[in-house]
Amino acid sequence: MTRAENAHKAPRTRIVDALIALVLWAASTLSLLVFADGGFSLRAIVIVGGLSALLTLPVAFRRSHTVASSALVAALFLVQAAIGFPLLPANVSLLIVVHALAYYAPRWASLGGLGLAYLGVVIAFFRYDSLLFVNEMNTLMRAMVWLLTAALISAAWLLGNVQRSRAALVRELTERARRLEYEQQQERALAAAEERARIAREMHDIVAHSLSVIVTQADGARYAAVNQPEIAPQTLGTIAATARESLQEMRRLLGVLRQDEVMAMGPAPDLATLDSLVAELAASGLSVSLAKGSTRSAPHRLPKGAELAVYRVVQEALTNVLKHAGPGVTVAVSLDWEPRGLLIAIIDDGRGAGADPTPEGGGHGIRGMQERVALYGGSVVAQPRLGGGFAVHAWVPFEER
Repeated sequence: MTRAENAHKAPRTRIVDALIALVLWAASTLSLLVFADGGFSLRAIVIVGGLSALLTLPVAFRRSHTVASSALVAALFLVQAAIGFPLLPANVSLLIVVHALAYYAPRWASLGGLGLAYLGVVIAFFRYDSLLFVNEMNTLMRAMVWLLTAALISAAWLLGNVQRSRAALVRELTERARRLEYEQQQERALAAAEERARIAREMHDIVAHSLSVIVTQADGARYAAVNQPEIAPQTLGTIAATARESLQEMRRLLGVLRQDEVMAMGPAPDLATLDSLVAELAASGLSVSLAKGSTRSAPHRLPKGAELAVYRVVQEALTNVLKHAGPGVTVAVSLDWEPRGLLIAIIDDGRGAGADPTPEGGGHGIRGMQERVALYGGSVVAQPRLGGGFAVHAWVPFEER
C-alpha cells in the first residue's frame, strides 16, 4: 500500500477504532442495568464508567500506538485484579489489543503480549473463580470456561498474525510489481533509444549516399549542358532515379514510426542489391567494380540484418569515395567468403590521407559502419593506404545453420 493510500485510509480507520471503543464502553457501563443487584447508584455508574473508559480508550489508538495502548490495558487489568474489582465487558479489550499486537506491533511485542495475556488468564482463574461460579459447579466446567478464554486469546493473536503475513505479502507483491513496471519502462526506453540510433544510421546512409550521387550527377549535368548537351538528359534521369529510390527507402524506414498507418514496406537492401548499387554509382561516372566470391564452399550463412549491414558498409564506403577521393578515382569492391565469415574490402586509389579532414575520432559514417557490424560480432577497419588511396575492410561472422 502506498503512502498516499495510507494517508487516505487513516481517517477512516481512526473513526472505526473510536466507534469500537465507544460501543464497548457503553456496553460495559450499561451492564449495571442488567447485572447490578438491588439497583445501582450514581457512584457505581461513575466508577464502572471510569474504569470502562480507561480499558476501552486504548482501543481507539491500537493502530497508531499499539505497544503503548496494549501496555496500558495490561497494567489496568493487573490493578483491577489486585483490588478485586469485578470483571466487566470492557475487559474484552484484552482480545482486541492482543490482535493489534500480532498485526501491527514488532515481533517481540507481539509474542510478549501473547505471553502476558496467558498470564492474565491464570491470574483471573485464581482471582475470579470463586466470584464467577457457584460452589456446586463442576470443576471441569470451570476449567473449560478458562480454557475457552485462552482459546479466544489464541484465536485473536493468530488472526492478527495471519493478517500481518498477508499484509506483508501484499506489500512485497506491490513492490515487486512496481519494480517490474520500472524495469519494463527502462527496457522500453532502451529499446526506443536503440531504434532511434538505428534509424539515425539508416537515414545517414541513405541521405549521405543519395546526396553525394545527386551532387556528382548535377555537376556533370551542368558541365554537359554546355559542352555535351546530348548527355544532359541521361544525367538528369540518373538524378531523378536516385532521388526517387532514396525517397522510397526513407518512406520505408520512417514507416516503422507510424503505427496508425499501413504503409508499403519494400524489402530491405541485401547482398543481392549490391549490383544495382554499383551500377548506380558507375552511371554517375565513378569507376567501380564488384567481385563476389563463390558461396558454394561456405558452410554457413549471414543473417538478414547482417546482409543489410554489409550493404550499408559498401554504400557508405563508396559514398565517402565520391565525397573525398577526388576526380578520376578507381575503386574495387570485393566479397570473399572465408570459412568463418565474410570479408568485405573497398579499396580506392584516390587521395587517401590527403582526403578532406573528418572530425577527431572519425566521421559519423565510419562510426556507423563499425556499430552496425559490431551488432553481428564483426569489425570494420578504415584507414588510408600506403602509397595513396583509402581502404575499408570489414569482417562479418557467419550464423550457424
